[in-house]
Amino acid sequence: MFDTAFLDLPALDRAGGTVRLPGSKSISNRVLLLAALAEGETDVHDLLDSDDTRVMLAALAQLGCQVRQHDGVTRITGLGGALHGTRQARLFLGNAGTAMRPLTAALSLLGGDFELSGVPRMHERPIGDLVDALVQLGCAIDYLGNPGYPPLRIHPVSHEGLHLERPIRVRGDVSSQFLTALLLALPLAAQQQPVTIEVMGELISKPYVEITLNLLARFGIAIERDGWSRFTIPAGSRYRSPGQVHVEADASSASYFIALGAIAPPLPGTDGIRIEGVGADSIQGDIRFVDAARAMGARIDSGANWLHIARAEWPLKAIDLDANHIPDAAMTLAVMALYADGPSTLRNIASWRVKETDRIDAMANELRQLGAQVEAGPDFIRIHPLPAGAWRAASIHTYDDHRVAMCFSLAAFNPDQVPVRILDPKCVAKTFPDYFETLFGVCSAPDVPVICVDGPTASGKGTLAAEVARLLGYHYLDSGALYRVTGLAMRRAGLEPSAQHEADIAALARTLPLSFPPGQVLLAGEDVSDAIRSEDAGMDASRVSALPAVRQALTDLQHHFRRLPGLVADGRDMGTVIFPRAPLKVFLTASAAQRAERRYKQLISKGISITLDSLRLDLEARDARDMSRSAAPLKSAKDARLLDNSEQSIAQSVEQVLDWWRQVQPFKPA
Repeated sequence: MFDTAFLDLPALDRAGGTVRLPGSKSISNRVLLLAALAEGETDVHDLLDSDDTRVMLAALAQLGCQVRQHDGVTRITGLGGALHGTRQARLFLGNAGTAMRPLTAALSLLGGDFELSGVPRMHERPIGDLVDALVQLGCAIDYLGNPGYPPLRIHPVSHEGLHLERPIRVRGDVSSQFLTALLLALPLAAQQQPVTIEVMGELISKPYVEITLNLLARFGIAIERDGWSRFTIPAGSRYRSPGQVHVEADASSASYFIALGAIAPPLPGTDGIRIEGVGADSIQGDIRFVDAARAMGARIDSGANWLHIARAEWPLKAIDLDANHIPDAAMTLAVMALYADGPSTLRNIASWRVKETDRIDAMANELRQLGAQVEAGPDFIRIHPLPAGAWRAASIHTYDDHRVAMCFSLAAFNPDQVPVRILDPKCVAKTFPDYFETLFGVCSAPDVPVICVDGPTASGKGTLAAEVARLLGYHYLDSGALYRVTGLAMRRAGLEPSAQHEADIAALARTLPLSFPPGQVLLAGEDVSDAIRSEDAGMDASRVSALPAVRQALTDLQHHFRRLPGLVADGRDMGTVIFPRAPLKVFLTASAAQRAERRYKQLISKGISITLDSLRLDLEARDARDMSRSAAPLKSAKDARLLDNSEQSIAQSVEQVLDWWRQVQPFKPA
């Protein structure tokens, strides 16, 4: 997950390959609550690992459920419909509506004293219609803030005092989660007589209620229904664990990759995007996004649990769609509409206004940031396509809404090849923590950005480059370690640094499985940071660097580090030889005396005895050798920005480089 202030997506051009999606949020949290209420143990496979499910798991643990996770399986030992021990708790539920609404209903019937709260946005999401329905039943609930909204205080009531003889009425035109919460919880009260729910008004988001009914049946609750207006829980209903539950991949998350296949030309050697884990047999309503994507011109094939999408019609076809049946996935259509042949309209989406943010306003605002003409009303949005030449490099505000962030990543495929900045990208943790990594794994870019940081020995370029990479969410390349690691790998392979073994060493170097997490050099996952700093390793590095085939192999390897979303590379020839077209090159320097003092402090702290004068003389000698090398001598690129950090802290140097990076980006200042 990208835990950065922003993530810059360079212009993307092609996509292809296979993606495996995380589990459905809607199914995951429903299953967790049902498993907690049921008798027996339930093994949940492929559970979504996200903010929302962590919130639910933490709440269930507070309520006394035993939760064990091992080898990708979450085992829930159910409460059997009654609390055991814990009857008082404060539950913090973040911004998880799929936890707040069902737990409000279930806890109102479990006979405890509970306080439910969340983040400020959760306290702006209506819950009054659900509370009204529960109060009709005889539950005791107080608002601790604004009436109609969380936080809530739930008081214990006895089932004998509940009003089960008359139907419980709930509005259906605000959120289907209110009905879902009642359906999940009311079997607790239907021990002696049936319980009936009547829906007032048109029920929105019916497919999500279908998920609820399907899962209730798996846990032994057979709901009787009269269309979408009346639901009855039979007397004597009891939750019974099915033993095993497999969570489908999330159909809402599939929408981004369905759209990707419809928008992007295929990568060479591929025929579009294949999605595994969800398909034609899905119980999720958002699988009907497939129909909308086909209507816009995508070619889609499907099996029981897979989809294959390829671009067909181009530009996409404009649509006019009642999107009430796919409220979450329909947001993706709003960005697809930018690539259409005319204005597209999404109707009957009033529920967008009571989600993680007011999604109608949010989508309209950010589409306009890209340059689009947008019209929006109480329950609709109309988007006009963006022709070539009209796209703007935009910083997309995400409103702490995971779906806004994921939708607008698709704008990076624009014909004007302008980048897109996603603010607060970590908000995708709510349902799809690895979304951007998954996207980058199946996409290509015509020009992946690189920041080069060159400079002499002990100038601090490694520390600076690694921190800049961390703050931007970019990959990091410590080129200075490459020859040392090659020498280490050579010795482990039983080779000698000679012309006789040059081809074998080069083949080894070209595929070194290297990575550079903070403060480490990993070779195939092994930390070799100390092993490559020995005197012998330094000698081997010098010897292998004299072999032309090895130098070429390591040049190729360095080019392979240039991956999405970007790269920060440090060394002595990054800006002059390896990445000469990098948009930002920094030449970092400091006086030999200052560098010697820094290195002296490092060595003394490690217990290594050395004199300051000898260090200074050694650095001056190394500078002279590096600058006089025949191959890739140390020198500043002509277009590099000089940064003398003799009197600067690391933080000051980092901020200077980031400021230069902002200057070469097309985004307007915030």
